[in-house]
Amino acid sequence: MTDLPTPSASRLRAPSWRDSRLLVGVLLVLVSTVVGALVVARADDRVPVWAAARAITPGQRLAASDLTVVQVQLGDSAAGYVAADRPLDAEAYALRELRVGELLPRSAVGSAAAVGVQQVALRVEGTSAAALRRGSLVDVYVNRPEEGSAGVGVTRFAGPERVLERVAVAAVAEDDGVLSGAEQTRPVQVMVPSDDVRDLVAAVDDGARITLVPVAGGAS
Repeated sequence: MTDLPTPSASRLRAPSWRDSRLLVGVLLVLVSTVVGALVVARADDRVPVWAAARAITPGQRLAASDLTVVQVQLGDSAAGYVAADRPLDAEAYALRELRVGELLPRSAVGSAAAVGVQQVALRVEGTSAAALRRGSLVDVYVNRPEEGSAGVGVTRFAGPERVLERVAVAAVAEDDGVLSGAEQTRPVQVMVPSDDVRDLVAAVDDGARITLVPVAGGAS
């Protein structure tokens, strides 16, 4: 009977640095380590920036309670926003309206002299004022008295005229709860562009009826 050949056991050899598979494996480990480090470094490339903690109206003096600090990644655009790594200037004023959570652009902050609006108190119908809050944006409509209608018992008003668009509400007087509806008026503080203050005050002095209409999508 012929003996079957006996297979010889091969010894395991330590991988050589010349083994291409080992070199590829080491290279993959190095690449993944570098990429991971870059991703982590990029994720941490954030800066502290001031943001509005509440609705802010144009002309409002900015206080610490109005703002909050957020960590954001802005890249090259970071220079366009107010950094929160130092206190805000004590004489900083908002030059335009800011929504809750909106980052504070440098262009929206300035001195009192740079503010282009003035606060005007308007008495509006209770139903018109009920939907308003501090920070709301409104269009201002004026119904002027018709000539000759005053002093005859009932004042007739001309059709509504929109005199201002997208102005901010600074404050709304509390409802006293005695009356509500169109027969009651409530004071509303509105930030009016300085150039338009005189004409609006003249309309109020002439007995015009003022209506504030909220702007769709305006801050509230």
